[in-house]
Amino acid sequence: MSGTPRRDGTGQAMKAAQDGNGRTTEAAGNGRTVRLALAGAGAAVVALVAAMIAGGAAFPRIIPGLSDEGALTRWGLPLAKLTMDAMGVLTAGTLLAAAVFLPSDKGLLGKPAQVYVRAASWFALAWAAAAVAAMVFSLSEVLGMPVTQVLGGDELTSFASQVSQGIALTLVVLFAVAVALFARGAITVGAAGGLLVLALATMLPPALTGHSASSPNHDLATTSVAVHLVVLALWVGGLAVLCAHALRGQPHLEVAAARFSSMALWCFVGVGLSGLFSVVARLTSVAELFTSAYGLLLVAKTAAFAVLGVAGWWHRRRTLPRLASGGSGPFIRFASVEVLIMFAAVGLAVALSRTAPPPAILPVDRAFEVLGYTMPPEISLANLASLWWFDLFSGTLIALLAGFYLAGVVRLVRRGDSWPWGRTLAWFTGVLILLIATQSGVARYAKVLFSAHMAEHMTLSMLVPIFLVLGAPVTLALRALKPAVRRGDRGPREWLTTILHSRFVRFVGHPAIATAIFIVSTYALYFTPLFASAMEEHLGHIAMTVHFLLSGCLFFWVIVGVDPAPHRLPHVARLILLFVTMPFHAFFGIALMNMGTPLAADWYDQLGRTWGASAIADQRTGGAIAWGFGEIPTLIVLIALAFQWWRADDRKARRADRRADAVAARTGGSGDAELDAYNDYLAELNKRHRAE
Repeated sequence: MSGTPRRDGTGQAMKAAQDGNGRTTEAAGNGRTVRLALAGAGAAVVALVAAMIAGGAAFPRIIPGLSDEGALTRWGLPLAKLTMDAMGVLTAGTLLAAAVFLPSDKGLLGKPAQVYVRAASWFALAWAAAAVAAMVFSLSEVLGMPVTQVLGGDELTSFASQVSQGIALTLVVLFAVAVALFARGAITVGAAGGLLVLALATMLPPALTGHSASSPNHDLATTSVAVHLVVLALWVGGLAVLCAHALRGQPHLEVAAARFSSMALWCFVGVGLSGLFSVVARLTSVAELFTSAYGLLLVAKTAAFAVLGVAGWWHRRRTLPRLASGGSGPFIRFASVEVLIMFAAVGLAVALSRTAPPPAILPVDRAFEVLGYTMPPEISLANLASLWWFDLFSGTLIALLAGFYLAGVVRLVRRGDSWPWGRTLAWFTGVLILLIATQSGVARYAKVLFSAHMAEHMTLSMLVPIFLVLGAPVTLALRALKPAVRRGDRGPREWLTTILHSRFVRFVGHPAIATAIFIVSTYALYFTPLFASAMEEHLGHIAMTVHFLLSGCLFFWVIVGVDPAPHRLPHVARLILLFVTMPFHAFFGIALMNMGTPLAADWYDQLGRTWGASAIADQRTGGAIAWGFGEIPTLIVLIALAFQWWRADDRKARRADRRADAVAARTGGSGDAELDAYNDYLAELNKRHRAE
């Protein structure tokens, strides 16, 4: 019979041949991937060696009589740092491919994505090992002793726990090991995304303790280096893994390439701007770009960056459209060359970190060394309005908040949908207040006077969040973002929905938890050594700014939030929660005014301020600001809450009218039982009157 299966083994032979061809293709792809990896490593090493020789770091001048760490350390340290950076980039790239580039199925990673997560585990282990080697070589360089003499004593333990450079490398080891361990069991997109965030954070500590921390404008240098590293890791790592994905002939290449292309444009802009600000922070003139070894290396790195920009444009214009028709050859060839240039740029970056910037003539001023600017004149309204100070972190945050919100509104309008103008006005009011608080003279004086710092704190935590929350950004994003093209996959809209429904957001969004964070964190910051530690570092200032904004947004989301929330309180409960919370800020201000010793005294004393009130008197002024500031936000919240209450009652009345109209249409009555009974009574009276 024609429908009877054949038993001669032909089907099994064909299947075995197909499997064999698949394994052969995969093996060939793996071989090409290994060759590309070796070529990338060679390009990075060659660029590193050439840059070190050109910059003078390879053969420094050795003064007779002084200790020398030896050639092994001089070459071993940059190679260890290069390996550390490369492994960090590949860890971030594999996690990025698994969490973002490749399609998922209802939150679960596909098989290719799981392979990349396992690869990230091995890359993270190599990352940690390279960090250990860099720690040993760094200690050898600091002590000026050969490596063999620093391994047997207790110096390594002290270096890893007490010196900033050693602490940074220790954090890399700990976090990289954590990524490696947790990646072994990650099977969900959320887990891969969380590991990606941890991997990106792990890349920051070593760079923030290098030339950026000792730069004249160290605030700008520190922030620019942090942004530069994060976007560069996403760009380089994403393209390297995408190229390996194409070489290995894995599925969903078109989808992954399109998503990478969208991200690469933002990375290109981020790398360019952060690199520009980094140059501004380190060089005092344009001529130093061509007259110093540091400047020449920057020029070479900029040239590589420009070539990568042209390559990205070519990808979007030529190779990506051909992927739809199955033509992956041009993309693979072009992307492979691009990966080699990227890793050569990484080698240049490591050599740049080993090259000292040109010396700058700085004023002999302790305040300038600590703040990055000279001591401002005595505080006044005119100085607060005129002495603006550019902060890269806050400026970037403001640009993103304003740009994304405006883009969402424009998309809705072009689509023909409406968006309340009041929400837009509230959002940009909050952004404007944030701009004034972080970029004007208030920000400059906030590092010099405790009273100015407290005014900035109260503005960021109790005034800006009210307007941002009333702007309903989550609702706007949910309406403006398009759903994922593939069913079950996660795009930006699905990621946002997942985060809103996560256990973490449900926990911190509980009214009791949000209120506790809003109140307790303020007392914990100022009445513990945390405040003094945060004032000493630029990252501490950034952390305080982020905390003030997030804690305020979380609390006022519970009180007057328009966006969907895991817990909804009735309006009466919101009023009670508001009136219960605000007195704690008054108590906090009273406690500050009654303190007999100034907070962070070492920080304020080293600035050498010669004008204005004493530190303790200024602190009492700051306490008075904290005590009296709560009335303005309370009034704004009461007005917003009253309006929301009225709107809710109005909507409830309209719903009742619609239900009544529907009942009336079905029964012929008015839809209101009491009204119908009253009308029947009047009709009966009228009937009796006519009869009489």
